Amino acid sequence: MRYLPIVAAFVLAALFAVAAIVLEPLVWRIVAAMFALAAGIIALIGARHYLQREHTILRNYPIIGWARWFFEFARPYLRQYIVESNTDGRPIPRRVRSLIYQRSKDIEGVVPFGTELDVNAEEYEWLNPSSAPKTPDPAHYRVDVGGPDCAKPYNASVFNISAMSFGSLGHNAIEALNLGARKGGFMHDTGEGGISDSHRKHGGDLVWELGTGYFGCRTPDGGFDESLFAEKSADEQIKMIEVKLSQGAKPGHGGVLPAAKVSREISRVRGVKMGFDVISPPAHTTFSTPIEMMHWIARLRERSGGKPVGFKLCIGHHWEFLAMCKAMLETGVTPDFITVDGSEGGTGAAPAELTDNTGTPLRDGLIFVRNALVGCGLKDRVRIAVAGKAHTAFAIAVNMALGADWCNSARGFMLSLGCVQSQKCHTNKCPTGVATLDRGRQRGLVVSEKADRVCEFHRNTVDALAMVVGAAGLEAPSDLRPHHFYRRVSATHANPLDEIYELLAPGALVDAAGETSYARAWAAARADSFAPVLAA
Repeated sequence: MRYLPIVAAFVLAALFAVAAIVLEPLVWRIVAAMFALAAGIIALIGARHYLQREHTILRNYPIIGWARWFFEFARPYLRQYIVESNTDGRPIPRRVRSLIYQRSKDIEGVVPFGTELDVNAEEYEWLNPSSAPKTPDPAHYRVDVGGPDCAKPYNASVFNISAMSFGSLGHNAIEALNLGARKGGFMHDTGEGGISDSHRKHGGDLVWELGTGYFGCRTPDGGFDESLFAEKSADEQIKMIEVKLSQGAKPGHGGVLPAAKVSREISRVRGVKMGFDVISPPAHTTFSTPIEMMHWIARLRERSGGKPVGFKLCIGHHWEFLAMCKAMLETGVTPDFITVDGSEGGTGAAPAELTDNTGTPLRDGLIFVRNALVGCGLKDRVRIAVAGKAHTAFAIAVNMALGADWCNSARGFMLSLGCVQSQKCHTNKCPTGVATLDRGRQRGLVVSEKADRVCEFHRNTVDALAMVVGAAGLEAPSDLRPHHFYRRVSATHANPLDEIYELLAPGALVDAAGETSYARAWAAARADSFAPVLAA
């Protein structure tokens, strides 16, 4: 019975072939020939599956097994377009994707007939509105970045493009993002893949990300070239420098770019040789202790002419970040900003274990970094940026209430370019021409058209943020506080966020760390090493 379909296909092919010869009139012979061809193709596919040795299912069920493989291939598309509701899709639900598409096309993002969210479900969050709402001006929703040692501070938007490397994204996508950033007056993080011609073509503000591979300013053996860094960072288009310690999608993983993908352009942009795998080590080679890290940050700031320098990480061991804070206190050197990347972030390819189960989610990481800086009395010197599913004005507002000074988004701006969440980013076969270097696929992404969408997505999201802030009776998102937001903790109870999360008072770690939940991590942290002090 297992082979009945393949036998039937051969029999039908033969019968229709005979019919194509003997039937009259001609039209019936043509129809029979078409059926014979279809049955013959199915029979040959079945024969191939029957003879192959790799797949047991296909060998035992040559036709039915093939149908199974087809539906397995089609499953993601069927699920996304037919099965999923507007609220339960992952990584980004359809309701959020639709909102991004609407705002990028400058279509009013209104919701008819009420919310689709379950307002009685645990973890549902809301903003408590004021009885005296205001109408603030979003044109002023910007933040000055640059501590006391910074000679060239930067005035940043509260919403910006997160790190996405050239190579991960194609030429047209990078161009459209940068042109959109220039038109909208916000910044574009280069990612660790270096600064390409596509980044420079339209002159939008750049944040140059330095990863462990030091692409764009590396020595032939993969080390850091300080002179080359100084030369390139002098470019006026580069507004800030961001040292990447780790990223939310794959914390603790440096990554490998296979030799086959190292094109002549990537070789030039990254400063690597063609014909060889490009290895990004997991850790930096320019420092090995928190104190050395702070001195290197100070050196980068000096060599860049006084531009803001910060670092990005996905929070891991608490004692390590507290060790950095102790190093700041001991050396007097502070970064100008810290970007907290949530483990729910990610735009390209990453090992499943690192994506699913490694790193701290954004909300937890943000609160920890906020508490560490406030508890050490450093928050007035260091700005906090966050990245990880900050796609809507409400998400930005909650992040800022909990301590962020601005938010970055990667996938949000990818969607504004036309990304359909096909999850083909790692295959170089992105159907929308965003996450691919294939020139044919990139042709569909028209830079001028998509740049306008990038700009409109930013503008409409910041305008929506002003509505949220005004509804709370405030003028600026920096005025938002945790008590403005409530979170349902059970079917019958909801608490303000300042009662759900521990929020340290200024100087709490320096003055009385033992009275906080960070006591153990604080005691284990040491400024001269990332290794913990072991308890006796």
